[in-house]
Amino acid sequence: MSTLKTRAEPRLFYGWWVVAAAFAITFLGFGSAYTFSNFLEPLQRDFGASRGSVSSVFSLAGFLYFGLGIVSGPLADRFGPRPLVVSGMVLLGLGLALAGAAQNLIEVDAAYGLGVGLGMGFAYVPAIGAVQRWFVRRRGFASGLAVAGIGVGTLVMPPLASLLIASLGWRGAYLALGALSLVVGCGMALMIENDPHRRGLNPDGDAFAPSSAEVGGTTVGEAIRSGRFISLYAACLICSFGAFVPFVHLVPFARDHGITAQVAALLLSVIGLGSTAGRFFLGTIADRVGRERSLMMMYAGMAASLAVWALSANLWSLTAFAAVYGVFYGGWVAVLPAVVTDYFGGRYVSGIIGVLYTSVAFGTLIGPSAAGFAYDLSHSYELPIVASAASNVLAALIVALMLRAAASPERSTT
Repeated sequence: MSTLKTRAEPRLFYGWWVVAAAFAITFLGFGSAYTFSNFLEPLQRDFGASRGSVSSVFSLAGFLYFGLGIVSGPLADRFGPRPLVVSGMVLLGLGLALAGAAQNLIEVDAAYGLGVGLGMGFAYVPAIGAVQRWFVRRRGFASGLAVAGIGVGTLVMPPLASLLIASLGWRGAYLALGALSLVVGCGMALMIENDPHRRGLNPDGDAFAPSSAEVGGTTVGEAIRSGRFISLYAACLICSFGAFVPFVHLVPFARDHGITAQVAALLLSVIGLGSTAGRFFLGTIADRVGRERSLMMMYAGMAASLAVWALSANLWSLTAFAAVYGVFYGGWVAVLPAVVTDYFGGRYVSGIIGVLYTSVAFGTLIGPSAAGFAYDLSHSYELPIVASAASNVLAALIVALMLRAAASPERSTT
């Protein structure tokens, strides 16, 4: 009994170490991915490529790292997340390093698109899915803290990439980012564990009870046939057509308006700062006011902030857009996995999130590339920005309708 008590009351609940590992994975993976805007102009210049064709490199990576969750999620549910996350960080580091050695845009596509895409495709969903199983009462906060790595990575990595490009060139910068991701990422990935029961605990660090040793939940097949999942999928798909356009095109937009490259890169950091705040505070607020309702507000907030971007033409207005957009984008990323777990339980959550994120994959594949090609045709970002705002309005309406239908007996409490 004393042994059991010792295991049930650790100094620090191990779930927070899992959160820390997931934070590091998202920091390195998405932080490196979201530096792409810094590399867009050097790649366009050195390879004589259009803005649309260079943007497609990011779109391919985004499609893979969200789309592959449909494979990595169920594998993590069956075999555990740790081997998948470690493999993903190896692929991420190699992909970035090989991108620095590319001799043409096709090789950049292969190295960056496949390396970063496959790497985060194997790492992201298993890491975030593992976090959901360690918490119930504080799931929104824990999920927000885990994915806050994306926000902090977006805050830190673009300025770092700008400094690396200035001192080492874009090739050396990719090599340095690859080495960082490989060494630190693999080390942190080893801390990922599947669920608390092997440590004699229940979620949130509660004492272990044999009657609750199994984590319940809806199977993937049952979940994806439900009306709630279909609504979430539609909202995510439509939102994602515009959600990632700023991460590729905000820096060149600012450059087109006379802002220097170094200052323009800081706008991505402002998104990261706002995103970090959104993940911490909106995730916590969602635990209290309802995660479904909060999800609707995230979509509405992203739509409103994108409308601000459409009207922006100077540094101060672009900074305001970046900060507000970051808050609501970060809240969306934090709340979405928690909503999925609320609906369908924790047993198969990685697989369900993986299927859901294929919607984000298709939106990411199309949105940034389409925005780049629209710019090539019109030399203006007005149409893609307005379309991005409209897509988030539609997503908010879909969730609002889902809330109206949530009075049915199957409604989850939050």
